[in-house]
Amino acid sequence: MRNSGKREVNNGVLAVRVFILTLSIVLFAGILGILVIKKINDSTQGGGVKLVSGWEDIPEASTAPNAAVDSEEGAKRAAIIYEGDEDYTHVIAAADDDTVTIGFAGDILFDDNYAVGDAFARAGNTAVGVVGSSLLEKMQGVDIMMVNNEFPYSNGGTPTAGKTYTFRARPETASILNDMGVDIVGLANNHAYDYGEQALLDTFTTVNDAGIVYAGAGKNLDEASHPVYYITDSGMKIAIICATQIERLDNPDTKGATETSAGVFRCFDDSLLLDRVREAREKNAYVIVFIHWGTESTSEVDYLQTDQAKEITDAGANLIIGAHPHVLQKIDYVNGVPVVYSLGNYIFNSKTIDTGMMVATLHKNGSVNLQFVPAIQSGCSVYEAVGDEKMRVLNEMAGMSPGIVLDSNGYISPR
Repeated sequence: MRNSGKREVNNGVLAVRVFILTLSIVLFAGILGILVIKKINDSTQGGGVKLVSGWEDIPEASTAPNAAVDSEEGAKRAAIIYEGDEDYTHVIAAADDDTVTIGFAGDILFDDNYAVGDAFARAGNTAVGVVGSSLLEKMQGVDIMMVNNEFPYSNGGTPTAGKTYTFRARPETASILNDMGVDIVGLANNHAYDYGEQALLDTFTTVNDAGIVYAGAGKNLDEASHPVYYITDSGMKIAIICATQIERLDNPDTKGATETSAGVFRCFDDSLLLDRVREAREKNAYVIVFIHWGTESTSEVDYLQTDQAKEITDAGANLIIGAHPHVLQKIDYVNGVPVVYSLGNYIFNSKTIDTGMMVATLHKNGSVNLQFVPAIQSGCSVYEAVGDEKMRVLNEMAGMSPGIVLDSNGYISPR
């Protein structure tokens, strides 16, 4: 009996040892599996991926009423078209159910009284031959493409008295936007009102007729300041708000919209802009502010850009894209939010100058890729930089942007 008991004890000890060994193997395999999966994800998502806990956690404002408690509820809230937003909301089928891609480019000009506009006219009011084929392919390939439309479309109006440069393009040139794959234009800038209110109103009609959305200007202040919403079939919501702090005067040539008159959305006093950002965040949108700011012809960021970048990100913006300086400026992170201070000229004049296209890829799992595509504007054309030119532009952008890591493919991440 004693031997039988001893055997039972030994068998029990052996069973415990086997259990402990098995558990150790399972735990080790699990940890190894997690590390392998992480490595695979890191290698496939690119150097600029910023991982967060989930799509709904990116746009969800922490102070929003009825905040989403899970992904399903968050997706439902994102897909809601709220009262008053019907005319500003566009439901799109993204190329991929799990992502939405958004492209941004800087200043464009189609006025054929200037060299670059004449180049478009000689090409037959088409972008082919003026915009390089690989850039056109990238512009046409994103789900949403936005540019800074720095002129009105009209045959009428009167040029602003005393203004050195006044731009106006024939309405038929809006077809160039379609060639470029443009979906939305920013009109909040210091040239949209160059030929007065009538030319601005003509612009609204022309752009709409071309099937293009506009932001940053309107028949009244509510329309000019209203976010433009895009909702994907898979439940991602993007808000684009367009505003200008140029000119920095009490009575600028470029008239700001009022409650009863047409104009652009001015944000030198940015209180309404910040309200619009908060409003879009409360509606579970990923909020992009496309802003006209800065000092022309300098890569140095000015204090008003710095101040407003902090205020806009504090209000809840997820991405800021800037224009106006006509040259590239740094890319930085403010409060953890990427800020592209200026994309410069895209296709605006005949000068040889560095430029680029920014592509944001939003993943439904919450990760965000930001990629800078370097390009060169030269001789009334713009083309993607390749080879040594590409590396030079990337190195110069990295050099002026100490707050980011920019890899050889243009992917951006905070340093």
